[in-house]
Amino acid sequence: MSTRSIIDNLLTAVLVVDGNLLVHYANTAAEQLLTLSKRRLRDARLDQLVEDISLDMRRIQRCIESEQGFTDSEVQLVIDGAPRWVDVSVNPFSLEGKTLALIELRLIDQQKKISQELQQRAQQQAARELVRGLAHEIKNPLGGLRGAAQLLERELDQEELKEFTQLIIAQADRLRNLVDRLLGPQRPGLRQVTNLHSVLEQVRQLVAMEIPQDIKLSRDYDPSIPDFEMDPEQLQQAFLNIVRNAAEALGDRGHIRIRTRTAFQVMLQGRRYRLAAEIRIIDDGPGIPEQLRDTLFYPMVTGREGGTGLGLSIAQDLIHQHKGRIECHSRPGHTEFIIYLPLRR
Repeated sequence: MSTRSIIDNLLTAVLVVDGNLLVHYANTAAEQLLTLSKRRLRDARLDQLVEDISLDMRRIQRCIESEQGFTDSEVQLVIDGAPRWVDVSVNPFSLEGKTLALIELRLIDQQKKISQELQQRAQQQAARELVRGLAHEIKNPLGGLRGAAQLLERELDQEELKEFTQLIIAQADRLRNLVDRLLGPQRPGLRQVTNLHSVLEQVRQLVAMEIPQDIKLSRDYDPSIPDFEMDPEQLQQAFLNIVRNAAEALGDRGHIRIRTRTAFQVMLQGRRYRLAAEIRIIDDGPGIPEQLRDTLFYPMVTGREGGTGLGLSIAQDLIHQHKGRIECHSRPGHTEFIIYLPLRR
């Protein structure tokens, strides 16, 4: 058995490139990962085989020049619009007097998703407990403040002085509404069998009336997704928060796409579902700042001046109540929120 046939049977993608990042060899796993045949891969530039990669390709060139290998974990590749995560090992070697780099790409998609879901769940629980505790502490004195302002108003004879008590009452009500939003949904809503696309269409129509004329809002629905049990009002609020966020990120112009598909054998909250609905909300805006990505679903985290940072936190809570999961992948020019909702165990 030849060495090449052994390498072709590895589950790890293996590539050999030169100092110009030209591919000299790719095994079968690399074909599957990059969705290209060996003939297409050979002599192609590595940096042109993927739409985006979080690894600086110059590190591979420096590895060849210095003849020192390196490894990197959780590198994100974008291939055919889909993000993939890999662990990367790069090692230089000599062949016929020429120094090349042997690149190993080991897929960690499943481990990454499980890790993200566990982290997201822990973040959500910690944030909920913190915010609700704080909100209750704020809500109690607000009630007393509002009541005192009402009593004071009754004792005042001059109408111009009552304007000040009305201002106190109005601001107390505004803060109470904010606190109620922080507390989030307290109990599951009324569930009924509903069509997912009717909910998304309501969201699309609402947002279409709010956004600037130069923002295009399109949809690409999979009609095969069956009706399923949901709280349509809660899901409408969740989707509305995400689409509005996308519109605000775009500013005056851009494109938002709402796409639905069916997904098979999906793990959601520790359970495997044979069939799930996959909803993608995609925009071509500037992307989410790197420093916000790990805390994106925390309450009060926002990259927009004047924003409350509650929209995504509430959306996550509502999706979680439906036994679903929400993910976000972002890079400059492309941000997508992916929502999975179970259809069938």
